[in-house]
Amino acid sequence: MNPDQFRDAAGALLVAGAVLTVLGFVAAEASYPGYSTSAQTISALGAADAPAASQTVFNATMVAAGALLLLATYALRRGDGSRRVTAILAITAVGVAGVGVFPSQTGVPHFVAAMLAFGGVGVAALAAGFEARGAFRALSVGLGALELLALAGFVVLGDGTPLGVGGIERWVAYLGLLWTAAFGGRLTADAGGTGS
Repeated sequence: MNPDQFRDAAGALLVAGAVLTVLGFVAAEASYPGYSTSAQTISALGAADAPAASQTVFNATMVAAGALLLLATYALRRGDGSRRVTAILAITAVGVAGVGVFPSQTGVPHFVAAMLAFGGVGVAALAAGFEARGAFRALSVGLGALELLALAGFVVLGDGTPLGVGGIERWVAYLGLLWTAAFGGRLTADAGGTGS
């Protein structure tokens, strides 16, 4: 494969991972009677006290999404992608998969994985934005900054927001997923990627 083909593959894998994650969240929520998107965290979908179907869907989704992100990172690097962006994405991928490997009842390992996933995607968006040109630069930096601000709100305020702990966490997650899909689409449409 040539560098353009690797970048195209990376983009497709990023979009696939974002879509899989959103659909996995929805399927896990639908498998959890009484689940509250405002009062419960996203990770509650995979916790020990969640219904077995919800646990299985959520944890498998996170492991698969982490694997797709890691494959995308490899393809992006082979496609002459930025070392900085690919390094950040590789760390993020480990965090995403770790959320599924270490469900919320594991405590510290889960927290570390979630912070790597959430923080990593925000930092990756900033790094990719600073290396980009045109409108994608503003889009990437804007989504990265918003995602990191929402993450700070989630960590500091928790359920002390009108959105509840689950609502503010969804801002974090969905801003990161929007950026992931946008970055993937850009790579797929524009073989220029993020530069070298």
